[in-house]
Amino acid sequence: MHHEEQRPRKLVWPLQAMPLARAMGLSYALLIIYVSLNPFDFDFHNGISAAAWLNAPTPRFITLFDVLVNILAYIPFGFLIVFAAYPRWRNFVALGIALALSGLLAFSVETLQSWLPTRIPSQMDWWANIFGGLLGGLLAIPLGPQWLSGSAIRRRFDQWFGLNWAACALFILFPWSQIYPQSSWLGTGVWGHAIFGSVDWGTLVINHVVQETVLTVLCWLGVALLLSLGMRTKAPQWRILNGLLCFTVIIKTVFTALQFGTEFSFLWLTAGAFWGMVLASLLLRWALRLNQRTKFFLALFSLLCATVAINILPDNPYFILTLRHWHQGRLLHFNDLMQWVSVVWLPLALIWMIRSALELKPKN
Repeated sequence: MHHEEQRPRKLVWPLQAMPLARAMGLSYALLIIYVSLNPFDFDFHNGISAAAWLNAPTPRFITLFDVLVNILAYIPFGFLIVFAAYPRWRNFVALGIALALSGLLAFSVETLQSWLPTRIPSQMDWWANIFGGLLGGLLAIPLGPQWLSGSAIRRRFDQWFGLNWAACALFILFPWSQIYPQSSWLGTGVWGHAIFGSVDWGTLVINHVVQETVLTVLCWLGVALLLSLGMRTKAPQWRILNGLLCFTVIIKTVFTALQFGTEFSFLWLTAGAFWGMVLASLLLRWALRLNQRTKFFLALFSLLCATVAINILPDNPYFILTLRHWHQGRLLHFNDLMQWVSVVWLPLALIWMIRSALELKPKN
């Protein structure tokens, strides 16, 4: 009996509503509103009625990019609404709710855009948004109760992070912090010359492949070790972290294609970025075997060195050239938001890591 009492209690997640899905659905709706209406410079006296866009003719120029973005933007919303509706509403009732809320949100946004000088509302955007919400709902419907209730997700993250929700949040946000174009792959923490000042390197020639390889190694090794500090020691950390790296690569490729064009999808994947990821993953296999205290100082050292180097060393000239292909009007306000995520991710991660330094203990 004594041995049974010493066993760790196995958490059982009931098949019930998932408050996190509802919070994420609301947060995503607010994100859509922000991206669609920013900078909120409304002119309610421009003489345009609220419903004018419903009777407006079809735009003369319709690009595939605009249609795809309007569809893709609402797929996660429809997906989350089906999760949020469980268990009270299921299957096609939940799909109908997702479709109705997608249409209502898109209708509200298009109507408000009538009073924004920089936006042109249209029925095409509205129907594309509704279609995106429908697709998202259809993707969620086949998932069983284990997923819709969040039981499977919560069980998995409990096995990985336990109750360390801060580390879990940093884990989820990391791929999105890499969307905004950066001079070095995984180079989170770019603050320009605001802190480090401007360095004149004169005629010094730097091998940019070697520079980016070293920076990528430092960045990924530091980030991976930082995240490992918040994970259970028995979790398959190396596989999880490399899975995160692969997902980050996919996210970066998709958004690079949206912003630069499909022909430039792998524009960011230079030789330095590729070999940096390979070398960092090999080093990570060894570093994860170290004790928590050693991993803490190695992560801190890697990230501080990378941050200083990124902000002091000259930008890669090839990166500067690629920015000329960047369609500044595409995802303009979304880019503003992702730039903020890129800037604040590392400071928040370092604050969490230092705050947790005194509590570093092996996790079950």
